[in-house]
Amino acid sequence: MTTKSVDTPFLLTTCALVLFGLLIFSSAALGLLARDGASFTSVAVSQLLLGLLLGGILLTALSRIDYRCLRPYTPYFFALAVGLTALTFIPGVGVEIKGASRWLKLGPVTFQPEEALKFAAVALLAGVYASNIKRVSSLRGGIAPLGAIGGSAALLLLLQPSTDGAVMVGLACAAMLFAAGGRIRHLLFLALVGALLLTGAVYQSSYLKARLHTFFNQSQDPQGAGWHIQQSLIAVGSGEFFGKGFGQSIEKFSYLPEPIGDSIFAVAAEEFGFVGSIALVLLYAGVALLGLRIAARAPDPFGGLLTVGLVMLIIGQSFMNIASTLGLIPISGLPLIFVSHGGTALMIALAEVGVILSVSRRMKI
Repeated sequence: MTTKSVDTPFLLTTCALVLFGLLIFSSAALGLLARDGASFTSVAVSQLLLGLLLGGILLTALSRIDYRCLRPYTPYFFALAVGLTALTFIPGVGVEIKGASRWLKLGPVTFQPEEALKFAAVALLAGVYASNIKRVSSLRGGIAPLGAIGGSAALLLLLQPSTDGAVMVGLACAAMLFAAGGRIRHLLFLALVGALLLTGAVYQSSYLKARLHTFFNQSQDPQGAGWHIQQSLIAVGSGEFFGKGFGQSIEKFSYLPEPIGDSIFAVAAEEFGFVGSIALVLLYAGVALLGLRIAARAPDPFGGLLTVGLVMLIIGQSFMNIASTLGLIPISGLPLIFVSHGGTALMIALAEVGVILSVSRRMKI
């Protein structure tokens, strides 16, 4: 099969999103600089070196490698990601922040194995489904692999706890099952099981109960539990149509709890307004549509399913972040991919883009 150049529209749309994201992050980080210069330096190093630089290297390398060469190594990649995620539970090895053990300390920066685990689960499931594409409509060929791979990854994330990450793994794996030809009734069964598991997790966790209570009563405690969502909505609304201008956000300095993380879309909306917010959403929609176009024209089931899963991880996490900022779903701990702080998330996302570009080099005409 002849190798072509990468899909230019997908690459350009992604590059535009990365540049826009860097612009938003730079402005949002000014709020952190005003509060704590040392923390700002650590964040900048993580975002630029671990995220942008190393991620860019991985993107370039993976886009030039035939993605099919990765398939035999997906079980080992998954096992490594599971092992690294398990290390976060070991005292002294894992780093606990705000009650969650999701990070490993690597010198001056922290690494979040969760992002690698999501990637690895998608890659392994794509390989398993591709090898049994004619049996995906059966319980053994469709539900069983998803339960073994996606279920084990989701369970690890629930234990950290990273409920949003577990949900994201489930959604990405379900999207792959649907794309592979899984039965609708099997997907509905998975949705029911997932809902029951989430209900159980909420019942066992006072933190999740509090999140749900705040979501359904957003204005009840504006100085306490509702502070985050109220300040996010104030920032979004104050941006009006055209925004206050780059660097002019007021909320990021002392009001938004996570201006470079969970609330970064609120900073973007305040500074760039409705027009800028819509432009950002359209860029994500462009990445989704162009990515699914690559998946539809992939030369083999592995490439197509892998692309579907990776696109779902990138877009699903981003839209969940935006939805939580707007109060449409409970506050999410998922990153706004390519924009919010998280060197690991940015690095892995760029690596995922590299794999998608590799698939695009071999698309059917």
